Amino acid sequence: MRSRRVGPVTFQRLLADHGSAAAALDALPEIAVAAGVDTYAICPESVALAEMKAAKRAGAQMLCLGDDAYPARLASLSDAPPVLWALGDTTLLQRPIIAVVGTRNASSLGARMARRLAADLGAAGYVVVSGLARGIDALAHAATVETGTIGVHAGGLDVIYPAENTKLAQDMAKTGVRLSEQPFSLDPQARHFPRRNRIVPGLAQAVVVVEAATRSGSLITARLALEQGRDVLAVPGHPMDTRAAGCNLLIRDGATLVRSVEDVLEQIGTPDPQTALPLAAPASAPAPEPMTVPGKAIGHDDLTNRILTQLGPSPTAEDQLIRDLGLPASDITRALAQMELAGNIERRPGGLLTRAS
Repeated sequence: MRSRRVGPVTFQRLLADHGSAAAALDALPEIAVAAGVDTYAICPESVALAEMKAAKRAGAQMLCLGDDAYPARLASLSDAPPVLWALGDTTLLQRPIIAVVGTRNASSLGARMARRLAADLGAAGYVVVSGLARGIDALAHAATVETGTIGVHAGGLDVIYPAENTKLAQDMAKTGVRLSEQPFSLDPQARHFPRRNRIVPGLAQAVVVVEAATRSGSLITARLALEQGRDVLAVPGHPMDTRAAGCNLLIRDGATLVRSVEDVLEQIGTPDPQTALPLAAPASAPAPEPMTVPGKAIGHDDLTNRILTQLGPSPTAEDQLIRDLGLPASDITRALAQMELAGNIERRPGGLLTRAS
């Protein structure tokens, strides 16, 4: 997973094709050469061992896709993280979970609503998950430290961002759990936040948005939740307040309006806090043909060009691309894996594809 340009989807494809991580690592350089990357090298073993030692020093646990302790709902995603680092009480990952997200610049009314809503959901038996950001996220975590909260890092598990949440994160590690798919000591950058945002709803049964601008990470989280088949609920706000514009837009488009915890429980039900979610088998790619090194005889360059022609800066769903091209899915998915290794395309949360920027 730490090898260059191997994302979650390509990871699963490689394992499905080659049967084991060891065999996939052996095949990667040859696949990269076929994709036009002559200097490709897999992640050195020393780097992986150093990351595992850092986790041991931090007291973190490694959760791999397919493990019994891996979050069941998250495992159902096509781009589920193959590896998660967890610090804290991992049994919370098997309990009923709901996400509470919102703006970093919360109003007084929005902050009060976030605290009350999160606390009431915790009292009802839900574990609250959010993104450890300032504002609504931090308020939701703080209100549920005692009843159970999950924080998802955008960077490494040992990097608290923003720094003002350090004390909160330390408290969460004692009674809650913090998660990251990133290596230790990685400072979060802009591209890491959308990846984090897919994990938050991926863990949850539903997402409640409390204050969000029309262009915000919270709206991205809400849209990802819809793509993942999760319920989306939103707290309405004044039409003149830009911090409420995103929530009002979600409600206009069909999200459930939330005035109190009763509206949430009416929509998704009251959980039995003693009942864990049933464990689901991890998502896997359809049984594909072996990923062999293609030659020009089968039109690999032509297929690559056709894929790039179809893709643009706006994200496109992989299944839509397959339908548009009208070619065997196995040929296209094989080419996509090679194009990702070559840096021609980028995968976005929700299984979407774009040309590399």
